[in-house]
Amino acid sequence: MRFKAPKTEKTRAITLPAFAIEELRRLKKEQAEDLALLGLRQDGQTLVCGQADGRPLHPRSLTHEFTRLVRRVAGLPGVRFHDLRHSHATQMLLAGVHPKIAQERLGHSTITTTLDLYSHVTDTMQSDAAARLDAAFRLAVKAPAESK
Repeated sequence: MRFKAPKTEKTRAITLPAFAIEELRRLKKEQAEDLALLGLRQDGQTLVCGQADGRPLHPRSLTHEFTRLVRRVAGLPGVRFHDLRHSHATQMLLAGVHPKIAQERLGHSTITTTLDLYSHVTDTMQSDAAARLDAAFRLAVKAPAESK
């Protein structure tokens, strides 16, 4: 296995939600304790999700483990590891996250790519947009009448 540069030279950093940071810190502490039992220490190359001795997992191992876990959850449809990326994008857009932010988090080169891939989400948001416009219009029409 080897580490290599990303497809593009542009780096990106994303802000993690607090629950993810807390879980990563917990895992890092647990890992340090497990490594200490093996007589090893974490260093700058130790990945949070790795083998018991701190070496990197083969990417297929993570995919296989994810598939195994999904199969154990009753009623959950077959979900691929990569589907998590799509779920993240869909949830961001449904939560009202600006598409430009979604584009940056996903690493798409243009917002068009994000909107094209997730247009099914924006279609479902049409009724919400109409309701918001209706509320804004009614408020604007009502406001001048109240000021008299």
